[in-house]
Amino acid sequence: MDIAVIGAGAAGMMAAYSAAKNGAKATIYERNEKAGKKIYITGKGRCNVCNASDVEGVLNNIVTNRKFMYSSIYAFTNEDVMKFFEDNGLRLKVERGNRVFPESDHSQDVINTLKKVLRDNGVKMIFDKTVTGILAEDIAEDNKEENGIKHSLNSSFDNIIKKNISKKVIGILLENGEKKYYDKVIFATGGISYPVTGSDGMGIRILEKEGHRIVAMRPALVPMNCADECVKDLQGLSLKNVKVLFYEAGKKKPIFEDFGEMLFTHFGVSGPVILSASSFIGKKIKDANIELVIDLKPALSENQLDDRILRDFDESKNKDFRNSLDKLLPKSLIPVIIDRCKIDPYKKVNEISKSERIELLNAVKKFRLHISSLRGFNEAIITSGGINVKDINPATMESKIIKNLYIAGEMIDVDALTGGYNLQVAWSTGWLAGISAASENLQ
Repeated sequence: MDIAVIGAGAAGMMAAYSAAKNGAKATIYERNEKAGKKIYITGKGRCNVCNASDVEGVLNNIVTNRKFMYSSIYAFTNEDVMKFFEDNGLRLKVERGNRVFPESDHSQDVINTLKKVLRDNGVKMIFDKTVTGILAEDIAEDNKEENGIKHSLNSSFDNIIKKNISKKVIGILLENGEKKYYDKVIFATGGISYPVTGSDGMGIRILEKEGHRIVAMRPALVPMNCADECVKDLQGLSLKNVKVLFYEAGKKKPIFEDFGEMLFTHFGVSGPVILSASSFIGKKIKDANIELVIDLKPALSENQLDDRILRDFDESKNKDFRNSLDKLLPKSLIPVIIDRCKIDPYKKVNEISKSERIELLNAVKKFRLHISSLRGFNEAIITSGGINVKDINPATMESKIIKNLYIAGEMIDVDALTGGYNLQVAWSTGWLAGISAASENLQ
């Protein structure tokens, strides 16, 4: 079986390895000058390889189209990922939140491990080559019904294929017009996040032209812009152990809530809890006003916080109010909180009324910001949207539109939270695409 893999990212390299390991001849085509450019920058250059929680924990952190991922995740689990890297010489470590990193803290070591196993299994890698299309031919009439039935049985979602597959892939077209012929083709060209790494959506556009439906793409795991002027004063402030809640205007139930770390920037907010929230509010932000409410002291109930404030006030009773909050809040946050609770900063602490104290408590427990938009694809860790999962067989990763064409990784409309889950999606879909392409018979 002669297989072309388009893209030398996480999904593409894993697909090529899986195919070669199962007896196929695999060739990777990569438009960049080297492999793994996006892997290199993941995890701030450390590469969060996967997450060490149980398989159900992994699935529960997939935000979009979780059910579609069942077959591929169980085919190549997070434990399989860790075993793969460790068996091939990469020592791993598990950090907070079950995040798995290379012991060296160098993402290049992950890339080097992948390149080594590809070499060892005879995978050919061709760089600086851009694929601009696929070569396909009509399937003979007597095979159409058989193909349709096969896909129907393999699919977890569609009991009946509405239209039989009429074409099969026979190769690829390069930018210079050159044609290359292959038995199978695996597309793993990524989404459109971090376009400097070569992910500009070309692969998705190619498959769209061939009839695949595309779910509108938007940035995910991305910082947020705020309309509030105070964020400029808070730029650089990092908050730990805070609770965040995101609300749609007029709604009492939050769209998303989480506990952890966040960061103020010159444009708004970022950090782990903010990035995770972006995956949930991205679809709503264009149609609704989104409010972020931060509980700066989630470990304390309102009564406990009031007692804490009273103790601090008792120690500072003769001070100006503006000089009484050093123990309660970070320095840069104090003037913002004072402005919000509308207490005269020069008022003596012993003159502050109970109602004013309650205003201070509310400013701390319910620090409100207005989210105006998400940042762009240049800052997004992943892409939400892409190839509609209804056009892909989840049991094999083969296209339901074109036979012998497989799709893996960020191209697909699947996205997950931070913590190694998105790379798991890439490893698992790549592995399944490779083994499926290598093992299935040609028709």
